[in-house]
Amino acid sequence: MKLVLSQTRPTDGRLDAAFAHIVELLDIAKAARADMILLPELFLPGYNRPDLHATVAQPIDGAWITRLRTMARQGACGITLGWAERAGNAIFNAATTIGADGDIVAHYRKMQLFGAMEHASFEPGTTAPPVFSWAGRRVGLLICYDIEFPQHAAALSQRGADILLVPTANPAGYDHVQAVLVPARAHESALTIAYANYCGDERGLAYGGRSLIVGPDAMSIAAAGRVEATLIADMPERARYPDTAISTQARDYRAPQP
Repeated sequence: MKLVLSQTRPTDGRLDAAFAHIVELLDIAKAARADMILLPELFLPGYNRPDLHATVAQPIDGAWITRLRTMARQGACGITLGWAERAGNAIFNAATTIGADGDIVAHYRKMQLFGAMEHASFEPGTTAPPVFSWAGRRVGLLICYDIEFPQHAAALSQRGADILLVPTANPAGYDHVQAVLVPARAHESALTIAYANYCGDERGLAYGGRSLIVGPDAMSIAAAGRVEATLIADMPERARYPDTAISTQARDYRAPQP
């Protein structure tokens, strides 16, 4: 499985520019023969735009996802990104994976909301993160703060995932997440983790960049700095450590019903 990860400047409500960037990434993916592109958290309509989250959020069958499904099918490449989802009266911080055939492969609503803005804008998800098959691999989804809780990564690993895709919007000043926590999650649960962050500033919120792809040995496969970057990498084969055993209980975790 080959991944194209975009560390980009924030959308900040510029939806036409956001879709244009995805077109560029699909062209890059085609040239690289990649299977999936990964974008940051709340790429549509922007992370630090609480004024837009409730007013422009869309259902999963709305215009955003419909357009992305067409783009994925025409580009013959999967797309994973974060976006603001409306479901009735509730708004969720969501991530969706769309397959190269345009089908929705996986959908997830962030459980571990971070900070006052997220708690004011969104309802927490209550369904366990998905695990799905892609390009011969088993892939899980988390969003940003979720990865800081080892139980979530461990639960996905125990359900068969060997790759995690993590759209994020990690601010400047939280570099310990990329330097310590993401590599630790990868090693302790025998995972390859792709962590896609923003760089630059959005309405006064500075992002830390430093997106990375890290293998199950906790070593970096590809990493960005503080500016815009596109990472392209093959995902390594899974390395299993049979003594890995972490409790799957975590704050706000809701186990799937039988």
